[in-house]
Amino acid sequence: MVDRENRQNRKNELVGSTPALPDGLDDKRYLRIGEVSELTGVKPYVLRYWESEFRWMSPAKSKSRQRLYKKRDIERILLIRRLLHEERYTIAGAKKKLKDIGADGIHAALSESFPEPQKQEDTENQMSLGFSQNKQVKLAKIRKDLIAIKKLI
Repeated sequence: MVDRENRQNRKNELVGSTPALPDGLDDKRYLRIGEVSELTGVKPYVLRYWESEFRWMSPAKSKSRQRLYKKRDIERILLIRRLLHEERYTIAGAKKKLKDIGADGIHAALSESFPEPQKQEDTENQMSLGFSQNKQVKLAKIRKDLIAIKKLI
């Protein structure tokens, strides 16, 4: 039970913030997938999946075929995590954004501040933009149903 609470606390710390890279991490140091997972808050199976989606994200491998990540790989993972989880890009959208940013812009993109989390009132106001009254009522009902389902889970 304590482990579950610790994991949940760690997850809550990571949501909405990009973890800082350790000061001692230099370009020549390699990290294994488990270390990168802990550092970035991204599970190892997700990292392996991202390798299949983002072709340029293929870390070096040791003789025993373990993935070895460099600092630049970790920076890219943090940016992908930010785009997918905090900014809610799709995989295709994240690919396009990364292509637009380019290799040199990744570090700059990581240093940009995160958008402030929106209040519930703001999201409700945004939902009404561009929708007819009938659609707004349907969306509100769907939202209430989803919240009820979430509470059941």
